[in-house]
Amino acid sequence: MAGIDTKVDKAYEGKSVEELASAPVAALQGVSDSDAEHLKAAFNIKTIKDLGTNKFFLWAQSIAKLAE
Repeated sequence: MAGIDTKVDKAYEGKSVEELASAPVAALQGVSDSDAEHLKAAFNIKTIKDLGTNKFFLWAQSIAKLAE
C-alpha cells in the first residue's frame, strides 16, 4: 500500500507490514488508546491484523461497497 507511513503513528513509520499487522490498533493514525480499548472490549480486537480481519468489519465493508 503506497504511503503506508501516512496511515500510522510516527513510531511505526518504516516498519514492515508484518510488524504493522502485529502492532496495536492505536498505531493507526486517528485511533486513540481509548478507541483501542473499546474495540478490544467489544470485539476482542487487539492488533491491526485483528481489525483488518474482523468478520463484522469485513461484512460491513462488503455491504458498503455493494451499495455504491
